[in-house]
Amino acid sequence: MPIMKQKITPCLWFDTQAEQAARFYCSVFKNSKLGRISYYPNAGQDVHGKPANSVLTVEFELEGMPFLALNGGPQFKFDEAVSFQVPCKTQDEIDYYWNALTADGGQEGPCGWLKDKFGLSWQVFPDFMGDILAGPDRTAAARVMSAFMQMKKFDVATINKAFKGE
Repeated sequence: MPIMKQKITPCLWFDTQAEQAARFYCSVFKNSKLGRISYYPNAGQDVHGKPANSVLTVEFELEGMPFLALNGGPQFKFDEAVSFQVPCKTQDEIDYYWNALTADGGQEGPCGWLKDKFGLSWQVFPDFMGDILAGPDRTAAARVMSAFMQMKKFDVATINKAFKGE
C-alpha cells in the first residue's frame, strides 16, 4: 500500500537494519503501515558497498506520519540531538510505549527519554506536560519539573501531586 507523501519526511539511516526497524516500529504503533521496499541494483557497489538485491529503503507510516528507513552503511549513528516525541493520555499508554520501545536492548534515559534497540531516541511523556510548563502557574511548573527531573519513565500520579503541591 502506498505511503502518503508529505513535503518533509524523516529519513532514518541504518547500517543494515532498515526493514527490521520499520517492521518493529509498525508493530509498536497501532496506527501504522509498511510501504514499498526498494533494493540495491547490481550497480554502484564501488560506492555504497551493498550487495545487489539487499534492502535499500523501506517506506513506513506511524500514526499518519511517513518515514523512510535507509540501509546506508555503518558511517552514521543516531544520537539524542534528534528524537521523536510520543505524547500519551494515560499512565497505561506511557507504560505501553516505554516498555515496547525499550524492549530487547533499548535503554532508559532521564525525564521520559529512551533509546530503542536501534539507538533511535524517543520522548514518552504525558500530553498535558506542555500546558503545565507553559502555563501561568510558574510555581506549579517548577514543582512539576523538580518531580520529573528525578524520573526515568514518567509517573503521572507523581506529576499530578507535584502540580497540586501535595
